[in-house]
Amino acid sequence: MSLTPSLGRAPQDSQYGARPKFWFAVYQLLWHLLLPFAFIRLAWRTRHSSEYLSHFSERLGFAYGKNITQGSVWIHAVSVGETRAAQPLIEAYLERGETVLLTHMTLNGRRTGAALFAKAITAGQLRQVYLPYDLCWSVANFIRAFKPKFGLFMETEAWPTVVFYCAEIGLPLFLVNARLSERSARRVNQFGKAGRSLFQAFTGILAQTQFDADRYRSLGVKKVEIVGNLKFDVPLDSGLVQQGKSWKQELHAEQRLMVCAASTRDGEEQIILKAWKDLLLSNAFDIAPLLCLVPRHPERFSEVANQIHDAGLKFRRRTEWIETPKSDVGVDVILGDSMGEMPMYYSAADLVVMGGSLLPFGGQNLIEACAAGCPVLLGEHTYNFQQAALDAIEIGAAKRINGELLLSEPIALMEALKELLLNTAELAKMSSAATAYSIEHQGATKRILAALEHQNFTLN
Repeated sequence: MSLTPSLGRAPQDSQYGARPKFWFAVYQLLWHLLLPFAFIRLAWRTRHSSEYLSHFSERLGFAYGKNITQGSVWIHAVSVGETRAAQPLIEAYLERGETVLLTHMTLNGRRTGAALFAKAITAGQLRQVYLPYDLCWSVANFIRAFKPKFGLFMETEAWPTVVFYCAEIGLPLFLVNARLSERSARRVNQFGKAGRSLFQAFTGILAQTQFDADRYRSLGVKKVEIVGNLKFDVPLDSGLVQQGKSWKQELHAEQRLMVCAASTRDGEEQIILKAWKDLLLSNAFDIAPLLCLVPRHPERFSEVANQIHDAGLKFRRRTEWIETPKSDVGVDVILGDSMGEMPMYYSAADLVVMGGSLLPFGGQNLIEACAAGCPVLLGEHTYNFQQAALDAIEIGAAKRINGELLLSEPIALMEALKELLLNTAELAKMSSAATAYSIEHQGATKRILAALEHQNFTLN
């Protein structure tokens, strides 16, 4: 394989997946102009953690050290969710004796990978680095250094320089566990041939659902296969699950139910807190339920704490509360200000309100909640998990909130919560359906491995 630092060699079919010269030149110019601001952004984020500047040279494609293993399976997982989704695939390759190069873009993604694959890292079987910024020279340096066997990009990652460079040097690059919302497909099409060529330049695309596959095909992608969603194959941490069950047992001993508002986004907490306060004031419960509010982004923990206080609700932070909820029944809200404990929260909850779905963020991962056997309540915005949401609703594992979720008067959410929390038989039925749903849809890992082994994506 010839690895040249330039991007001047076009694919054999100049019309299919070819690098758009004009737009690519503009893209590179913008990257170079904005590069100082990327540095400033990282420096600014050090107010949360000095680790944001750690391994900075990797973001420029340098300073990987002397102990580089070449010929690894390269898997790119941008952040936390993608890293967790990649876990069963990474473990499958490690079990086969492959070395794995795991790249990220975010600090939290890197932290998650370090925790999940600590043994493999110590054994030298897995290496973590940051994917370099999408500049010609940084990408070329990265590829020259590691010379991966092939690359697997998770879900939605499609960096033009990386994708076109791999296509032009003949390095197989696949988009796996791939999803594409209707909104994203429209945005790609707005760039015409230049936008479509980016996805055509992948060696192949392994899509989660028929919806996703159809959208990629609408972009002119020739090689698309439906393999399911890797997130169904992700095992829940047994220790966290058991801890969550202990929480639930203690709460139920007090005849108290818990709702988990999971991975909430900016603006959703206000809606949820208003609905929760109205729910408590309705006096519909002999013993008031407990809300566990878990913001998606850790940098917003303090902001959300202030919102809970301003709402006039009594709360405790998870990080200051190591006991079970039984120890303080006067609390209205638990602020889930911890990292990596979602399986515990889901296992402790009687119902989950899925964040990202109340406002137009596309929804967050409901699959993990279902794997923990927890019923799910969804807003209308679930386009990032369209098929999963539809399937979960159809099987009875999830329900959608009926009505508008207005900040000033979130009646629909309050009524949906009240209806389900007062019907424990329905919650039990939904819980069984959630478990069955998660088991039924497993197997994406095997299908992805089979697709890659059989080389289903050699372009005609």
